Amino acid sequence: MDLSKLTIAEARRALDAKEFSSVELTREYLSAIKEKNADIHAYLETWEESALAEANAADDRIAKGSIASLTGIPLAMKDNILIEGRIASAASKMLENYHATYDSTVTVKLKEAGTVFLGRTNMDEFAMGSSTENSAYGPTKNPVDTSRVPGGSSGGSAAAVAGDMAVAALGSDTGGSIRQPASLTGLVGMKPTYGAVSRFGLIAMGSSLDQIGPLTKTVADAKILFEAIRGHDANDSTSLPNREETVRKPKVIGVPRAFFNSGVEKDVLDQFEKKLALLQTAGYELRDIELPTAPYGLAVYYIVMPAEVSTNLGRLDGIRYGHSVQAEQLYDVYAKSRATGFGAETRRRVLVGTFVLSAGYADAYYRKAKAVRAEIRSEFVRSFESGIDAIVTPTTPSPAFTFGSKSDPVAMYAEDVFSVPVNLAGVPAISVPGGTVERDGKKLPIGFQIIAPHRGEETLFTIGEDVEKANG
Repeated sequence: MDLSKLTIAEARRALDAKEFSSVELTREYLSAIKEKNADIHAYLETWEESALAEANAADDRIAKGSIASLTGIPLAMKDNILIEGRIASAASKMLENYHATYDSTVTVKLKEAGTVFLGRTNMDEFAMGSSTENSAYGPTKNPVDTSRVPGGSSGGSAAAVAGDMAVAALGSDTGGSIRQPASLTGLVGMKPTYGAVSRFGLIAMGSSLDQIGPLTKTVADAKILFEAIRGHDANDSTSLPNREETVRKPKVIGVPRAFFNSGVEKDVLDQFEKKLALLQTAGYELRDIELPTAPYGLAVYYIVMPAEVSTNLGRLDGIRYGHSVQAEQLYDVYAKSRATGFGAETRRRVLVGTFVLSAGYADAYYRKAKAVRAEIRSEFVRSFESGIDAIVTPTTPSPAFTFGSKSDPVAMYAEDVFSVPVNLAGVPAISVPGGTVERDGKKLPIGFQIIAPHRGEETLFTIGEDVEKANG
């Protein structure tokens, strides 16, 4: 069984044709995990016994003809998505002993489909990072080049799929945390429209930004996984109502070239232009557009997101929830529990968030950032209303970087420059493989990002598949 070429669609066909069973497929992945995970560190924990039981149950369903798109398909789950009875630590010491007391909505949907859960994947602590170097349990390596990061915060999920240790995986995307690791590992990564996939049972980082989405090897697989987890959820107050969307073939692609002055490396931009030329050959019209406020998205994001982080993590104080260090004074319990339970990056963002929300600075920072966020959202709306079907950018300004090379927080944050405006606007986006660039004698993948209007996932899939065809 060649796991490097196995997709959800191909596994579905082979399982239904009885070419192999789900148990056999699951054993192959468990074997690959045992062989590779000690080096790659994609998984924090694997669930061999329950995975085989789920695979056996899936084989029974297949035999009876009760088949869903993901029946018997082995998937990996990011460590911030709740599965009842399982540890969900968000890669933090603060939650290292937390066992989920209920299933997230996406978990319920996957269980109903007969999915096999292989294990929980490593991530930046509480999804704060762009490299998966900030996990309390050690970094994850990029399977393409183990001297380099896989991206973050969903780096464990990306490494599991790119390293052939899962057919596909779920991650979460707050400012690019699915698309960025997809770009750095050569995968397809999708952030749905805000509210299209329920956040119920996702450990919150930035509640107005977070979205669960798929990491897969093909655009078709991303569509399969998205369709399985999407839909309205009464448990999530931000969940969108179900409705049929009018779908038409996208024809016009907007290119905000002035935005690319934000530090993108030359060979990355060269590969991006090659993909644009291929799309033009495929019949798309390319139109230069302006997104003048988009370059400010990074500054806005790193005000809005820490503000929401400081609020969401306030409950983890050593008294109500989370890791607790005993002390004689109540203040010392708070201080010691949070100092030892949270890593450096988490503490940094909590402090920034508390500062920008404080009485003396909320007007100068937080409220101003909210106003700019509204303008970014309006710019996307105006672009799409002007006849643009989709907007494209590089996913990241550079390929995967070496461990420790972006120890300056600002340099690390700059990796998100093309991805964060999407989350601020709440629109959907997908990163598809956009070619390779060479660093230190190694060919490293980069991503091609496609952004669609609100609820425009079908546009993403159509253009994404055309990019795949152009790639050959």
